[in-house]
Amino acid sequence: MKAVVMAGGEGTRLRPMTSSMPKPLLPVANRPIMEHVLRLLKRHGLTETVVTVQFLASLVKNYFGDGEELGMELTYANEEKPLGTAGSVKNAEEALKDDAFLVISGDALTDFDLTELINFHKEKGALVTVCLTRVPNPLEFGITIVDEEGKVERFLEKPTWGQVFSDTVNTGIYVMEPEVFNYVEADVPVDWSGDVFPQLMKEGKPIYGYVAEGYWEDVGTHESYVKAQADVLEGKVNVDIDGFEISPGVWVAEGAEVHPDAVLRGPLYIGDYAKVESGAEIREHTVVGSNVVVKSGAFLHKAVVHDNVYVGQHSNLRGCVVGKNTDIMRAARIEDGAVIGDECLIGEESIVQGNVRVYPFKTIEAGAFVNTSVIWESRGQAHLFGARGVSGILNVEITPELAVRLAGAYATTLKKGSTVTTARDHSRGARALKRAVISALQASAIDVRDLENVPLPVARQQTARGSAGGIMIRTTPGVPDSVDIMFFDGQGADLSQAGQRKLDRVFARQEYRRAFPGEIGDLYFPSSVFDSYTGSLLRNVDTTGIAESGLKVVVDASNGSAGLVLPSLLGKLGVDSLTINPGLDESRPTETAEMRRSGLVRLGEIVASSGAAFGVRFDPVGERLSLVDEKGRIIEDDRALLVMLDLVAAERRSGRVALPVTTTRIAEQVAAYHGTQVEWTTTSPDDLTRVGGEEGTIFGGDGKGGFIVPEFGSVFDGTAAFVRLIGLVARTQLTLSQIDARIPRAHVLKRDLATPWAVKGLVMRRVVEAAGDRSVDTTDGVRVVETDGRWVMVLPDPAEAVTHLWAEGPDDASAQALLDEWSVVVDSAGR
Repeated sequence: MKAVVMAGGEGTRLRPMTSSMPKPLLPVANRPIMEHVLRLLKRHGLTETVVTVQFLASLVKNYFGDGEELGMELTYANEEKPLGTAGSVKNAEEALKDDAFLVISGDALTDFDLTELINFHKEKGALVTVCLTRVPNPLEFGITIVDEEGKVERFLEKPTWGQVFSDTVNTGIYVMEPEVFNYVEADVPVDWSGDVFPQLMKEGKPIYGYVAEGYWEDVGTHESYVKAQADVLEGKVNVDIDGFEISPGVWVAEGAEVHPDAVLRGPLYIGDYAKVESGAEIREHTVVGSNVVVKSGAFLHKAVVHDNVYVGQHSNLRGCVVGKNTDIMRAARIEDGAVIGDECLIGEESIVQGNVRVYPFKTIEAGAFVNTSVIWESRGQAHLFGARGVSGILNVEITPELAVRLAGAYATTLKKGSTVTTARDHSRGARALKRAVISALQASAIDVRDLENVPLPVARQQTARGSAGGIMIRTTPGVPDSVDIMFFDGQGADLSQAGQRKLDRVFARQEYRRAFPGEIGDLYFPSSVFDSYTGSLLRNVDTTGIAESGLKVVVDASNGSAGLVLPSLLGKLGVDSLTINPGLDESRPTETAEMRRSGLVRLGEIVASSGAAFGVRFDPVGERLSLVDEKGRIIEDDRALLVMLDLVAAERRSGRVALPVTTTRIAEQVAAYHGTQVEWTTTSPDDLTRVGGEEGTIFGGDGKGGFIVPEFGSVFDGTAAFVRLIGLVARTQLTLSQIDARIPRAHVLKRDLATPWAVKGLVMRRVVEAAGDRSVDTTDGVRVVETDGRWVMVLPDPAEAVTHLWAEGPDDASAQALLDEWSVVVDSAGR
């Protein structure tokens, strides 16, 4: 006997899950509903099956193919238009006309004994046998009333309670003889229970009803879809679960990685190659799909998560459904009954209320509170670029496919035959992405100079030597699972705002240039990169007095790429040095704040015990520098900026220094004392770089370990800052603690407030209004200066739904009071 699986319905009640996926492919316990149906057919010997398809037919065909993987023989009957339950089967008549056949829905979950149903049909000599089941609430189904012999007496579609005469309902499973096709008109919509069966009964044809024992669920609503998952996990339905039951009710599929410290409370299912981190909690009736990542602190309860979803740290999912390829960012919350479509982005700390529907390809911005369905609206990422280039979680937000498109867009902004320098840090992710970038550049008629693994300042310097631009890929500082793709201009500086907008436009239009075969770019690897860098550095930065000073320094390379430059540099400087952590560590391409702090404490211990003049610690890419004084005490980054400023200004006695407007105003006192002046810049690194490269600038810094040494370059360079610091200390004959002691203490505090994108403009208007007659500086954001010199600065983040506040006063309490006062202003605008 052959079977017919009806798989053409649109499943409109299940949208947005069925907006981009046909209902039969919706997963139940990580397997499409229709696959459970096909496996049931096979168990009962029905291996030859015709599948009727209409809505998104190609997806069904592509998934199941000819059925070989299931040990079945599948053919397809395609409907050009919806033909109803009978019309769709009539469409497959050619394959079914020789013998009795079984009809079953491809989107209902059941474990009925189909063999018994077929035997009943044969015993009764029926033309049609309707498979029935008993349900507690028959209102949503067609009631079928049978006599003692099982013969159907009456059909009643979608009854009211006043019409309920039985609890046996039509499951949509039938056994039929080919003669039934005589009652179905071709190529017009026809239904079995509404059109064909009443006609057969009128003519007295033998229609029987078989009341089946077992499980049956018409997965037609979100509630029944979630219930079907729970029933499978509870063992209420006899279906195959793909995986291993590692403890009662806890199913884990092949290749899944579950940390021992994750909390699992079954019944639940974790799909193949999923990853559940330490501290995550997954509770009963949760289904985690294939390749899903559940980060530490995440909580899932009665949640159905489809394939390739990223569940961020401390996110909370309860009773919801999340479509495939969706990213749920840190601390997001999705409430009971909510449904998130495929390929959505749920921003950090956003809340999606219960029963809300978010349709596919939508972005919920960070901090948003969503209490109505998001159907048509979509706010894509306004700009690709953030503070560190294009940044995101590796293989979640930043994928090889994205890297290829970005590199293709960047190449399109350059002339054919131009040269681009590429580089990376020592992480595996950066190595893999760089290869994708190189391929895209070459395919767009760009020659590539690949530096491989070098410090970020070396990549910038080499880019400035004849390239039209550069691309550096590194691990995001302090975030081990994220990467930054950094784009440079021909001077090795970060791409300007205009350059970013140009790349943005090409990327958005996807109008990438493609080279003809004879135009494919070359790839070559320059030699002596480090010798070139150190030679140029020592020629341009004043090192007089170092060799004669007898200084001893301790240098911590942080197991990063800065260690690649240090050996030849320290030897040429002629300084007595001790280098620690010089080797590359692939497993630590960046460091968290805690790791950095413990590294500095250890550095301080070594400096104090060895009698060194000071210690320096590079970040893993050699861009930034942290200081420890001769007593082993850590000089905080904002304080280190003032120490370096004091040293440089005292030696130069003229010129200007470039500092972001968020820097303490004590910097003005230090600069003025030595006859120099401060030029305030925005917080954007490229603005600081611009001023750093102008004539007359003697120093620049951002208070976060980034220093500009203008005589060598206009970008942050930890190695150049180190060489300059050694020279300054050698010539001044003062210790770092002495310099630090003569600079007044600063009291600058910072606070971040979540602010929806839609109200950022309103927030800034309210701030200006609240400033009243007080002095206002709009170099970047709004800085309000009180008459006593205290100030507060309000700056909306360009890439996140956040507003930053800084405040400075004569003491911490005063600065805190300012922050509290202006936080109220910002919060009131956001409500």
